[in-house]
Amino acid sequence: MKSSGLWVAALALAFSATVCAVTAQEAQQNGPAQTANEPDYLNPALPAAQRATDLVSRMTLEEKASQMVNHARAIPRLKVPAYDWWSEALHGVLLNGTTEFPEPIGLGASFDAQGVHQMAVDIGIEGRIKHEQAVKEGLGTFHTGLDFWSPNVNIFRDPRWGRGQETYGEDPFLTGRMAVAYVTGLQGNDPRYFRVIATPKHFDVHSGPELTRHMVDVTVSKHDMMDTYLPAFRAAIVDGHADSVMCAYNAVNGQPACANQFLLQQMLRVDWNFQGYVVSDCDAVHDIYSGHHYEPSLAQAVAVSVQTGMDNDCADFGNNVKGDNDYEPYIEAVQKGYLKESDLNRALVKLFTARIKLGLFDPPSLVPYTKYPESDLNSPSHQALALKLADESMVLLKNDGVLPLKTSGIKIAVVGPLANETPVLLGNYSGTPLHTVSILDGLKSVFAGDTIAYVPGTDFLMQVHPRPRPDGWSKEDLTPDPKAMEAARNADVVIAVVGITSHLESEEQRNEQEPGFKGGDKTNLQMPEPEENLVRAVAATGKPLIVVLTNGSALAVNWEQEHANAILEAWYPGEEGGTAVADTLAGSNDPGGKLPVTFYKSIDQLPPFSDYNMKGRTYRYFTGKPLYPFGYGLSYTTFSFSDLKIPDPTIQAGEPWTAQVTVTNTGKVAGDEVAELYLKFPDVAGAPNIALRGFKRVHLEPGQSQKVSFKLQRRALSMVTEAGQPIVAAGTYTVTVGGGQPDTGAQTLTGSFTVVGTKTLPD
Repeated sequence: MKSSGLWVAALALAFSATVCAVTAQEAQQNGPAQTANEPDYLNPALPAAQRATDLVSRMTLEEKASQMVNHARAIPRLKVPAYDWWSEALHGVLLNGTTEFPEPIGLGASFDAQGVHQMAVDIGIEGRIKHEQAVKEGLGTFHTGLDFWSPNVNIFRDPRWGRGQETYGEDPFLTGRMAVAYVTGLQGNDPRYFRVIATPKHFDVHSGPELTRHMVDVTVSKHDMMDTYLPAFRAAIVDGHADSVMCAYNAVNGQPACANQFLLQQMLRVDWNFQGYVVSDCDAVHDIYSGHHYEPSLAQAVAVSVQTGMDNDCADFGNNVKGDNDYEPYIEAVQKGYLKESDLNRALVKLFTARIKLGLFDPPSLVPYTKYPESDLNSPSHQALALKLADESMVLLKNDGVLPLKTSGIKIAVVGPLANETPVLLGNYSGTPLHTVSILDGLKSVFAGDTIAYVPGTDFLMQVHPRPRPDGWSKEDLTPDPKAMEAARNADVVIAVVGITSHLESEEQRNEQEPGFKGGDKTNLQMPEPEENLVRAVAATGKPLIVVLTNGSALAVNWEQEHANAILEAWYPGEEGGTAVADTLAGSNDPGGKLPVTFYKSIDQLPPFSDYNMKGRTYRYFTGKPLYPFGYGLSYTTFSFSDLKIPDPTIQAGEPWTAQVTVTNTGKVAGDEVAELYLKFPDVAGAPNIALRGFKRVHLEPGQSQKVSFKLQRRALSMVTEAGQPIVAAGTYTVTVGGGQPDTGAQTLTGSFTVVGTKTLPD
């Protein structure tokens, strides 16, 4: 069913009421007096929505159409500069000379929401500096705007997905808390202006095969929508107040995401009262016509998308756009009667409200975020935070006592082509930092007094010399290099740096032909065979073996779990990743990270990749035994949990619930522990097996204790019925608090509480 006139009218009334409300609120704030003869839209004293309405009313149809696309054209007669809506900041501003933090999957492993918040503040500062530099130097606007298409809050429901590295993992609660931390840090807290604007993406259910994303129609139950796919977006918008959202390529239950009434109208505008603008993923509006065949022409596709709630069309990937091909369909849509000009007005008022709130039409002296010194760009404090978050992202998967290593008096053999590479540390959607510390350089620095012998062992995965494709290039010998085994025999310990890169798992790589990969996704969970062979070859020397994994998704390292002495999960840890790995192996950093995804033993434990039903997926609905469970991670010290207090063992449905626990470092070295709180719900159809509902990362010196408090509001206490209704269900809840999930070997405490009555929550 396509957009109806009733929906459009209702949205228009709702938006008009919003404008009035915003006008009344902003009118109470003092601003500079209006300059004589200036139009209202250039008057900083007036509310942003009023100014935007005035500006749009002065435009011709062609001028309006030229503002609907990502490359918004200049309108000199109205003093409107050109503006490019497309900027990226997934884990650092996607430009040269910026700080690059760990890939989000590693940030998820940190379980440090406050750290992610501060990272987003730093990213926002660097984005502002880059923008101001571009304006001052008269450079083009491509990727130097202030609207950042981040964070990616899709749920990493299947480890085969190549873009899962961009997410915070498989859990909606963890993802939601990280999303709020990121959005609020990025956008700032000034009452009048945004530092920059965050754009949670891809709305929604985008998490499947890359090669079919432009035409696939995803069937999702109301239960899975409300329980898995929507909560993180809800948190980013309702709690984080994100001012923008990106609609996805795929269709959902019969309607393209960028023309989906349930998502863009019911969820965003009605249920969540979203006041910002919706931007399309690049070419997603074109896909409505060419991929989904939902409309017979591009003009009709842009019409239905705008009518449904899409406001800004990423219609062109290029930098130097010429002509009017990208925005001409909007003119055609109005001229042929597919789209009312008032529909364009409604979208444009949202877009110009955002630009005004970014301060782009005001004197810089009025905008606090224009005053950052250029010395803040890639500053020592930003680099220090990049290292801290990289340290926190390290997850120790196995250790038989070989770690930490002594920093002197030992000979180390380092093998694996990724040890001496820096692109692997950055993952995808990364800028180019001023410096990046490779794992090999990190080891040489931390173990400076030791003998380190480095042999790549295989050319596979080397970024400088990529493996030739099987299309008639020279043939390579991918068997392990004998020099690697010789180095291992002459060493006291072997460090194998292996895994995959964002060259293999990534976004829509149609030409990828490596075995085990297709289109950017994985077809299995194994390490690439040449690396697996290398690891087994050096292990055969009998020397202690430490495996360091670089990857953005779970790998089935079954053989390594059985035969290696230690395994460290490093993810794609950012510009300071090499230092973080070396510090962790040496013990100066305690590996306190926890897995934000389940590591399965093989794809045989999973449903088909193209099946979006959550049954059998993620720790919440998986019933088998994984290789490593969600929330798992070892340490060099030991922790105990004690004195679990539940002040109110009985609460009324809808009331908040609190608990407190004491965490103690019972070991001999300082370390971090993540206190994880899980709920098991009453026996109601639709409830997950178990669900994370609270977490807190704490640093403790040997013998030190700290009380950790949890306060769960009604949303955190809720579950979703089989029919798709969020409720706080009546009955007895089991609560587990500890260093991991219950029944996984982690030290935990268990209690219970009872909810009286049932409370239905709004969607």
